[in-house]
Amino acid sequence: MSNPKHDKGEHYLTTPKAEPFLERVIFNNRAIILVAFFLLTLFLGYNAVKIQPDASFERMIPLEHPYIVNMLEKRDDLQNLGNFVRIAVEVEEGDIFTKEYMETLKQITDEVFYLNGVDRSGLQTLWTSNVRWVEVTEQGFQGGTVIPDSYDGSDASLEQLRQNVLRSNEVGRLVADNFKSTIVYAPLYEKNPETGEPLDYGEFSRQLEEKIREKYEAQNPNVEIHIVGFAKKVGDLIEGIGSIAWFAGITIILTTLLLFWYSRSITGTLVPVFTSIIAVFLQLGTLRLLGYGLDPYSVLVPFLVFAIGISHGVQIVNAIAVEAAKGFDPVTAARLAFRALYIPGMLALISDAFGFLTLFFIEIDVIRDLAVAAGIGVAFVILTNLVLHVLIMSYIGISKGGIRHVQNHGEKQDRKWRVMSYFAHPGVAPISLLIAVIGLGLGLYYKQNLKVGDLDRGAPELRADSRYNTDNAFIIDNYSTSADVLVVMVETPVEQCTQYEVLRAMDALQWELENTPGVQSSASLADVSKIVTKALNEGNWKWYEISRNQTIINASIRSAPSGLINTDCSLTPVLVFLEDHKAETLQTVVDRVEEFASNNNTEDHTFLLAAGNAGVEAATNEVISNAKDMMLLMVYGVVSLLCLATFRSVRAVLCIVVPLGLTSILCEAIMAVSGIGIKVATLPVIALGVGIGVDYGIYIYSKLEKYLLEGKTLQEAYFETLRSTGKAVMFTGVTLGLGVVTWIFSPIKFQADMGFLLFFMFLWNMVGAIWLLPALARFLLRPDQMLAKARAAK
Repeated sequence: MSNPKHDKGEHYLTTPKAEPFLERVIFNNRAIILVAFFLLTLFLGYNAVKIQPDASFERMIPLEHPYIVNMLEKRDDLQNLGNFVRIAVEVEEGDIFTKEYMETLKQITDEVFYLNGVDRSGLQTLWTSNVRWVEVTEQGFQGGTVIPDSYDGSDASLEQLRQNVLRSNEVGRLVADNFKSTIVYAPLYEKNPETGEPLDYGEFSRQLEEKIREKYEAQNPNVEIHIVGFAKKVGDLIEGIGSIAWFAGITIILTTLLLFWYSRSITGTLVPVFTSIIAVFLQLGTLRLLGYGLDPYSVLVPFLVFAIGISHGVQIVNAIAVEAAKGFDPVTAARLAFRALYIPGMLALISDAFGFLTLFFIEIDVIRDLAVAAGIGVAFVILTNLVLHVLIMSYIGISKGGIRHVQNHGEKQDRKWRVMSYFAHPGVAPISLLIAVIGLGLGLYYKQNLKVGDLDRGAPELRADSRYNTDNAFIIDNYSTSADVLVVMVETPVEQCTQYEVLRAMDALQWELENTPGVQSSASLADVSKIVTKALNEGNWKWYEISRNQTIINASIRSAPSGLINTDCSLTPVLVFLEDHKAETLQTVVDRVEEFASNNNTEDHTFLLAAGNAGVEAATNEVISNAKDMMLLMVYGVVSLLCLATFRSVRAVLCIVVPLGLTSILCEAIMAVSGIGIKVATLPVIALGVGIGVDYGIYIYSKLEKYLLEGKTLQEAYFETLRSTGKAVMFTGVTLGLGVVTWIFSPIKFQADMGFLLFFMFLWNMVGAIWLLPALARFLLRPDQMLAKARAAK
């Protein structure tokens, strides 16, 4: 005998009006589509396993910002002020003036000299010929290399070395103030000048560890080595990426266990996990074919793609299990589930994709790469979850344990959903809205303290106790020249950079900056001229001034250090050493320079911002500050337009979007309270949280609207919504939250921050969809009008 439910289902499915064209295409060609997926997965999976970590200095900075444009245009004239590493060689007992220490320093200098990527002409240590001492005697100027040619390690030559160091200007710069360490300063090429290949930061960092730190600390137990610089920081981040594999494994195992607990079905557990992993492989393979790698920021995107896949996979498993519990065979149950979910599922995923793609308008390449990676990933989730997942389930179906679980727990779960349906009750809804308004007020109050940029010294991408940050703290504490340098470029006509008016203006800028909070010291050609002029006049401090006599000026800067003047004397920098690179420090100093430049720029000289790592940070902060509100506006605009196009109701859009807006505000408040600034690493979280969070509201509202159009009251319709979709939404929110909360144990600080923020946004967006959406629906929706319109449309 035929099952009447099967007959009814088959008749229902073959009704032309009820059967969408897309459904016919997919289910009438199941075998062909599965073979196509198999071949595509083999091809892109082969490419996925070959994808490499990728990091570039230029991809992490806003190349279109005026500061960066100025810096790159003048890059050839700004020697040793771009990408570099500083290696501090510390002696634990005694001081640097020993034969053993100097021999170790010489060997390290030679080792660094031959590292791939080092600009050898700019290398500076006590052993290089470009580090010199100068003094004024009765016979005039005398000078030479700090380590004399006659050095032989004897006590006499070591004493000569000590005198040369004291006579040089290197104490506090290349030599520690306490004479217990010295610096090996190595400027780097962004690209190999011979091959044109970009610098491999991961390999370069490994060479620093193996060939410098490990080798020489083992060779000389009295030596400890500290290494800082952009290349080392990125190298440590790439090294930290290795730990992400552990978190990926933990996330997959945890998700699988929770999914089995939820579905009690082997197939309902393994298939969504399998298809979500397939989506990740398809994404990574496509990125490699397009020429992308995985930088330290976009490496987290595969996590999100997997999370999105599980989120929508749970909805499909839930829908198929409900249909299978009614007695439908696997094919019919899969078709009915597809028919019920493909519109809200595609809307949610397209909203995700467009939400991520809004990040592309931020003028920083690593964020653009993240946007592309996330967009491609979501596109594949549409295919793997709405096509591959459904087709696999149409062959194997929900296991008997999953069907029994649905059948046996219906009444027990109904009591829970009945209680929760009171969120839509006319007496409860106003209380919910009042709580939401209070939460909104608190969020707006606390988010006022949200800062753009870094809030701590050192590398905020890494933990405070990381090796890099402890090395950075050592150099800050032992050297008077900060690692945070803002470079103001002074541009003049050719051969005019040493004119009195130019040097006088530079000196005036330095005076203002050295009386600005956050500035440690400054240096420029004006300082050199004043020091030498004083020295030429028997060291009399009355002569510590810029001479009006151009001949004296020319004589005073004849031996100016390299980097303070370019070859045709059309550019000279003012170096501003900052106490830190916190957002407030940078903004204060930049504002002071811009104000000075607006009042002092003339035809003879122009003050341009900015180079140096602090200049790059200032430009990045400005781009992020300007982009934040625009990005949120675009994310919410796209989501709202897609919801409006689907549900044809402004009231529906408000029900879905308002809980998201509350979550965004509360997230920014939590960032302010937790001391997390808005920067390259955290800005995408806001868009990602909104993009993924909108899924909950779309699934809840689509079901709620369906039951309202059947003539049910709002509370009854919400009860049915919770029974069918609400449990899947709640499970998804909790599962995704638990999946990303493991990131807080990552050695990479920004991954820990992202995990913490996404955990909050996943959970709170789920709470908003379950709790606040029905309360808003109580005041915004008019079920009788909706029903009348639906009948009129028919």
